[in-house]
Amino acid sequence: MNAALDAAYAACVDITRSEARNFYYGIRLLPAEKRSVLCAVYALARRIDDIGDGDLPAAEKHQRLAALRGQLARHEAADPVLAAVFDAAGRLPVPLAAFDELVDGVEMDLAGRRYETFDELVTYCRCVAGSVGRLCLGVFGSRPDPRAAEYADKLGIALQQTNILRDIREDLANGRVYLPQEDLDRFGVKLELDDDGRLIDRDGGLAALVRDSAERAQGWYEEGLRLVPLLDRRSAACCSAMAGIYAHLLGRIAADPTQVFDRRLSLSGRQKLGVAGRALLARSA
Repeated sequence: MNAALDAAYAACVDITRSEARNFYYGIRLLPAEKRSVLCAVYALARRIDDIGDGDLPAAEKHQRLAALRGQLARHEAADPVLAAVFDAAGRLPVPLAAFDELVDGVEMDLAGRRYETFDELVTYCRCVAGSVGRLCLGVFGSRPDPRAAEYADKLGIALQQTNILRDIREDLANGRVYLPQEDLDRFGVKLELDDDGRLIDRDGGLAALVRDSAERAQGWYEEGLRLVPLLDRRSAACCSAMAGIYAHLLGRIAADPTQVFDRRLSLSGRQKLGVAGRALLARSA
């Protein structure tokens, strides 16, 4: 690589190290070349997410997303992150169309979309997280299997379901609801916050809904993790570590749903290192 590309990848690594609070524990288990490429993928995905979550007026967010779509379509390396991503896609089968799907998902958020059914929610999760799973698979590579992309997609969707359950309170405070209306109706739940910003659960229906949703998400993890045996040792360790951190969070939520009623549940750095270390050791055996 030339000096400009070296600097572009270095910028992506810096972004990932500072912003990927969960993913970086897995990413650093990869060999150097794949690690830098996955950092480039993360940096662009992060940019798309940040446009949607930022403080800009909605119209400007749409303009920025449209501009980014155009840059992707034209392979316009307008900055170091895009330069690194386009170089990566020239060397590995990184599916650039998946970034368009991620933009689609962010635009769903900007529209304030609500989800009547779980199937509708899966469509959203596939855009914002299944797409990232497939991008990661492009970096990892795998043994030939017609279902590899499907497993990567399902694993991403499992992670997004975990995010949704972890962030119910924060999302509601920001005017967003991702729990499907059919689930809210089934458990007799109306999402509300008390004066202290805590989720209200008068009769235990919300806790029951969260526990049921966590059990459903665990099934998606089981399906998605079928990808791991198809990967090389270091990629398998990376994938297992990233998924393991979220699966551990999901297990804690399932065990006690009230933990997400008044806080944003997370693992400590030591716990994340433990998950990553166990993933690497498991793939070394």
